[in-house]
Amino acid sequence: MGSNGKGLVSESPRGVPAVPLPAFHVMTKPIGPLCNLDCKYCFYLEKEQLYPATSHWRMSDELLESYIRQYIEAQQVPVVSFAWQGGEPTLLGVDFFRKVVAIQQKYANGKQIQNALQTNAVSIDDEWAGFLANHRFLVGASVDGPRNLHDFYRVDKGGQPTFDRVMAGIQKLQKYAVEFNSLTCVNAANSRHPLEVYRFLKEIGGGCVQFIPIVERRTLHASPNDLVLIGPNYRDEAEVTEWSVDPVEYGRFLCAIFDEWVRHDVGTVFIQTFEVALESWAGIPQSLCVFRPTCGTAMAVEHNGDLYSCDHFVYPQYKLGNILEQPLFMMAASQAQVKFGLDKSAMLPRYCRECEVRFACNGECPKHRFLKTPDGESGLNYLCAGYKLFFRHIAPYMEFMVQQLEQRRSPANVMRWAQQEDSGRKATGRNEICPCGSGKKFKRCCGLHN
Repeated sequence: MGSNGKGLVSESPRGVPAVPLPAFHVMTKPIGPLCNLDCKYCFYLEKEQLYPATSHWRMSDELLESYIRQYIEAQQVPVVSFAWQGGEPTLLGVDFFRKVVAIQQKYANGKQIQNALQTNAVSIDDEWAGFLANHRFLVGASVDGPRNLHDFYRVDKGGQPTFDRVMAGIQKLQKYAVEFNSLTCVNAANSRHPLEVYRFLKEIGGGCVQFIPIVERRTLHASPNDLVLIGPNYRDEAEVTEWSVDPVEYGRFLCAIFDEWVRHDVGTVFIQTFEVALESWAGIPQSLCVFRPTCGTAMAVEHNGDLYSCDHFVYPQYKLGNILEQPLFMMAASQAQVKFGLDKSAMLPRYCRECEVRFACNGECPKHRFLKTPDGESGLNYLCAGYKLFFRHIAPYMEFMVQQLEQRRSPANVMRWAQQEDSGRKATGRNEICPCGSGKKFKRCCGLHN
């Protein structure tokens, strides 16, 4: 990337003028794929193969400062959010993140800075928890359910279980009142025990529950860069891994948890998938990229400054450049990245375009689109059957909650409504008290638009 000779960068990567984005997100991997665990389903551990000559994985001080400065300057919004992941970012030590906070303050320029840290929690001790609390980090703690389900895949480098160490770390977060969310990878083992998983996650607390479906394919032949787990565009022979969640099982998993949540926990337990579904039914732009019509504003930066189109597309063909060689904001707005984001909609097969739940799914993540539709078109999402099952199941409840929002009432009223529906009572009469709990007659409340 050159300049026009006047000190101003004149064009973006691939020779296309850059139109700065008002805001975008980058998943920061300051230690690359290095981790102290060896989770059997992890797709990122093998990314070491992309950097075969690397022996020092820690993001350098020079690169760290350049990245933080560029990222803050590129965000044309008052609040700038950093996300730190890996691998396992706590391997860098607390002092690395003290440096992060100091550099952020140096370049904040009046903007509010927020930090999120995704961790397996096994290294969280008093020092870590105190630091995270003092600097108001939002922590994502990875836990896959109670002991037997968590330890099925989440083991350390010696193949030993990690549940006790994870729970010890979470208890430290609780001790220091660190705000944390739980992140649960839904896989072939825990997907068959939805309520056991959900009730456990409620017990440990946290601000929000996030479910991530595990879907990975492995090549049956040698692949470039010696990667075994491959992307959706891989055309040679491949198979879905044994730890991947079954599509219908995933749909049932979500349905079972939703049925308990919608009757007892609306407004007290926040489940990301359900909250985003309500956004879809309400016609609000989805806050989670996998369910948006397009994507492309959530990238990933590696330990050496390489920028990729997405955390799930860290392959050479999706590398946008390096932030020490090309400005971050220009790569984010480049033609290659814009096309990557628009392709999510443009490449959606006809079968999906005509689906009645497309408005809620939008084909989900392109990473999972490696099946063929019933009429033979490429690009069907592996999880399609599960999402159809789930979105059809929740439709009546979502419609009720949207109605409550439109009438400036709490969506939590759906719990009373759902329980009444379960009781088998006859339809509410126009002059009867509305089941939503408002105290008004049905005809002047939820029956107003019926």
